[in-house]
Amino acid sequence: MNLDDFSDLIERPDGGVRRDAEERRERMAVPVGALGRLDELGEWLSAAQQSVPVKAIEQPRVVLFAGDHGVAELGVSGRTAKTAHELVRATLDGATPLAVLARQFSVPVRIVDAGLDCDPELLPESVVRHRVRRGSGRIDIEDALTAEEAEQAVRLGMAIADEEADSGTDLVVLGDLSVGGTTAAATLVAALCGTDASVVTGRGGTGIDDLAWMRKCAAVRDSLRRARPVLGDQMELLATVGGADLAAMTGFLLQCAVRRLPVILDGVVSSACALVGQRAAFRAPDWWLAGQASGEPAQAKALDRMALNPLLDHGVIVGEGSGALLALPLVRAAAALAAELPEREPVAEEEKDDGEEGAGAGAAAYGDAT
Repeated sequence: MNLDDFSDLIERPDGGVRRDAEERRERMAVPVGALGRLDELGEWLSAAQQSVPVKAIEQPRVVLFAGDHGVAELGVSGRTAKTAHELVRATLDGATPLAVLARQFSVPVRIVDAGLDCDPELLPESVVRHRVRRGSGRIDIEDALTAEEAEQAVRLGMAIADEEADSGTDLVVLGDLSVGGTTAAATLVAALCGTDASVVTGRGGTGIDDLAWMRKCAAVRDSLRRARPVLGDQMELLATVGGADLAAMTGFLLQCAVRRLPVILDGVVSSACALVGQRAAFRAPDWWLAGQASGEPAQAKALDRMALNPLLDHGVIVGEGSGALLALPLVRAAAALAAELPEREPVAEEEKDDGEEGAGAGAAAYGDAT
């Protein structure tokens, strides 16, 4: 399997439709620019949907890929190694920030076990049935996956994307439930951006002290040494320093772009996978939104490389898809405004020379407030 093949399968959102959406926006009573970035979001959605006016977001879904990473054994995370299944259980039980927000916004949550290191009996069969392997390898000294497992994980992500597209999902909020995942993500970003470990190493969603941060920097440094020789092959890169959940997320993102299914990225893990996807198919990021700035330096590096500007910056570092889900109401608001705001009343020829009155009643109503 060659991820570069996606480059021929992915097209950009329809530029002609976007121009039609921009022209429609110019005819609205509310002046162009008065809605700030919501205008841009509405036009982007129109192009993605190939629809003017834009359609409402009616069937969003949160998709979370779960996995444990062997590198967590080095004490690089605020959580104990091999405990990602506890995050999954807490989410299923409705006891995490993501679960609370999903209830509040009435958005269903799907969890996919790509590489948890736990007995399958601890979680529902619907979660664990896709597992590629039990935990990913310790990337500072060994490969995360075999070549066969990496391909299996990518194909898993592709299959999940197809299932979501076929079921009518019209927007995905993408996140992860992992322990050690930010270390693997930082390694991927550092490798693809050509930076040192200290530039991309953050403190994760649970926060770590200075000693743990130093251990994490060392783990990223050692993993980078293993990543650099395989930079020319994205599948091999994912097998070497990624992980089952990261490989699955990469396949998911690429196939969503193929299926014209928009995705809101959450934190550093989904952003790192997106960066791998961009390396394989340069048009793919046109289908993704950056939901939030998580404060992780690797995420900022990845988003800058993909020219994605986060929608929110609220200091939310908890991860698990929470920040991206908080951006969903903003995207829905942009769609509603673009679809429902009225256009200006046509101006009669005899009124065009009447100064300010020629702007039309609608536009006047939204003029400068003094």
